[in-house]
Amino acid sequence: MGYNAKEIIKVLEENGWYLDRIKGSHHIYKNDLLKKSVPIPIHGNRDLGKGLFYKILKACNIDKDDL
Repeated sequence: MGYNAKEIIKVLEENGWYLDRIKGSHHIYKNDLLKKSVPIPIHGNRDLGKGLFYKILKACNIDKDDL
């Protein structure tokens, strides 16, 4: 089972992240408190790989147990 971009975007927005800009097929989300930005690949309805999903969560300081 994979994770789609809509699911990870929902988690990010619940944790204070917002869409900063779009560059091609990547949506760049930003958090001013953490002073970080993270790209989220949007490729239609294709799932993100499990590893990429957890890598994005780690970059955003979100624990997978909080999901």
